[in-house]
Amino acid sequence: MPKAINRNLAAAIAVSLGLTLSACGGMPTNASLNSTKQPVVERTSYTLDVRTGAGGLPVPEQQRLAGWFDAMGLRYGDRLSIDDPSMSGATRDAVAQLASRYGILVSEGVPVTPGYVTPGTARVVLTRSSAHVPGCPDWSAKSDMNYNNATSPGYGCAVNGNMAAMIANPEDLIRGQRGTGETLVATSNKAISTHREQEPTGKAGLKQSATGE
Repeated sequence: MPKAINRNLAAAIAVSLGLTLSACGGMPTNASLNSTKQPVVERTSYTLDVRTGAGGLPVPEQQRLAGWFDAMGLRYGDRLSIDDPSMSGATRDAVAQLASRYGILVSEGVPVTPGYVTPGTARVVLTRSSAHVPGCPDWSAKSDMNYNNATSPGYGCAVNGNMAAMIANPEDLIRGQRGTGETLVATSNKAISTHREQEPTGKAGLKQSATGE
């Protein structure tokens, strides 16, 4: 009888140790303050083939392209390019003029798209980027114990998820904006020059004013 009790006790201890080890297996291990949940930027290309002519795009094709821009909701952050076998400057100018109504410039270079562009046509490629944070929310940690002094698996989901959802141009998450700084320098210099060249307000003396009794 004592042997049976001992066997039962040993089995209970083994089960409890197994549960403890399984709980420790779900503990977070990232001991840094760097989030493992980072935004991922994905690009999707949409294409429209338009007929071209000697003078660029015929009026009906311009109307069809403008309707496609409206249907796609052309907006800031979109990248527009042209795959034209004839490399017609008139065609490029016509597409650029339509895109300028939406504040979009035609980019140099064209991403690879499936299919062949037949002669007499040009392919307008709209590349749109989107950002999201994979694996969020993450509630994989099943235990409150944290012997590793680590951050939770979902650490960074809120901040990075909001940033990915609100950023106007997801491409900025990859390389950011690079400017020459000329505009900022010119603006600051103009403000400084205006301040320095302005005459002091007390140069003409104080105005004489009579007070009524």
